[in-house]
Amino acid sequence: MGKGGENYGKREVVNSKPTDPDVFPAWAKDIHECEKHYDVSQKSGLSTAEVENRRRIYGNNELEKHEGQSIWSLIMEQFNDTLVRILLLAAVVSFVLAWYDGDEGGEMEITAFVEPLVIFLILIVNAIVGVWQENNAEKALEALKEIQSEQATVIRDGIKIPSLPAKELVPGDIVELKVGDKVPADMRVLELVSSTLRVEQGSLTGESEAVNKTNKSVSEDADIQGKRSMVFAGTTVVNGNCFCLVTQIGMETEIGKVHTQIHVASQSEEDTPLKKKLNEFGEVLTMIIGVICIFVWLINVKYFLSWEYIDGWPRNFKFSFEKCTYYFEIAVALAVAAIPEGLPAVITTCLALGTRKMAQKNALVRKLPSVETLGCTTVICSDKTGTLTTNQMAVAKLVAMGGHASSLRSFRVDGTTYNPSDGKIHGWPSGGMDANLETIAKISAICNDAGVTHSDNKYVAHGMPTEAAIKVSVQ
Repeated sequence: MGKGGENYGKREVVNSKPTDPDVFPAWAKDIHECEKHYDVSQKSGLSTAEVENRRRIYGNNELEKHEGQSIWSLIMEQFNDTLVRILLLAAVVSFVLAWYDGDEGGEMEITAFVEPLVIFLILIVNAIVGVWQENNAEKALEALKEIQSEQATVIRDGIKIPSLPAKELVPGDIVELKVGDKVPADMRVLELVSSTLRVEQGSLTGESEAVNKTNKSVSEDADIQGKRSMVFAGTTVVNGNCFCLVTQIGMETEIGKVHTQIHVASQSEEDTPLKKKLNEFGEVLTMIIGVICIFVWLINVKYFLSWEYIDGWPRNFKFSFEKCTYYFEIAVALAVAAIPEGLPAVITTCLALGTRKMAQKNALVRKLPSVETLGCTTVICSDKTGTLTTNQMAVAKLVAMGGHASSLRSFRVDGTTYNPSDGKIHGWPSGGMDANLETIAKISAICNDAGVTHSDNKYVAHGMPTEAAIKVSVQ
């Protein structure tokens, strides 16, 4: 009995646009038509000369690397906020006035620079946190390339090449797939060597269970789940052995289209509710502070601008630049005092803490304000929970024959990961395994195509999750 992946929900994926008429619908054609279209034979594969010719036409089988934002643009983006701009302007003016006072004969007081320096420090810390978060997120997006295969077994010039770099594949190549292989490109299944072929394509379609594949043609208007005669780049073979014909490579694959959509989406981002409200608050605050400062400065005009009335007309104007600057400093000091210098830093800190908690839950946040947007969410519409779980199975209970045919024994099994040392089997016989339990262990280990390996300080399973769970229980 298993636990951890009981929900086999499937996500419905609807094509956002009709199939490109220039794309050859290999899934809807029989094997002979596919070989004829790509001018290749399953037995001999492509020739070396033809491979080079097609590589010049189609390029390498790899996802494009979109240039991310430069550090300078990320820094400037952190100041794309009304409140931050107000703080920056106030700090610059305060710094200039403090410097000007020192140059005018007065003593250069260090305390005069404390306020602008504190504001600058707040803005710098605010920018550093924002740039660090977004730069980490951009690097994490590159993980999409990690699901691509690095090597493939290819037939060329009638010879099987066991470890050809996957990026050298071209449309028309004949590729052999076995259990545990990552599919290197979108391919049409030509021949099943085993009786069945099952592929785990949850990373692409959200299906929580492996999908049966066939070499029979399907309807031309089938959706991605309906293309049972196709295997897609980035998916994994969990059962079976087959030969396939490469139809699409690189950015033309289904995973390549996902890569493009992510890039396009990142170029058209809207302001979050928090950022909109902060901008509105900053604009209102700017207007109010501006009006008050101008009013304070104007009511003191008589102290730096005076005149005499002669024949009913103002004459003999006297202007004191020193006093004018003094009262301007008062107005600026009032503006700086009215601005909440700590607000941007407090907001950034709170959002950064939220981002950290999200990261602990394996959730990637590109923009800090996105944490607040998620907090504003009242309803989340999702499909069955099978698409939201890790699709990781674990044995929960072991049942075996007892002393005679009519009796059964059951053992409770702990552990939910693929780590063999995680958990134990309760109620195990004190004398160790008997013949019955040994037979169960042998069958579970030998009649099993799955494998469990230790990689990057964690255990990773290859093959069907159920078979992997059984192999872990044997170990």
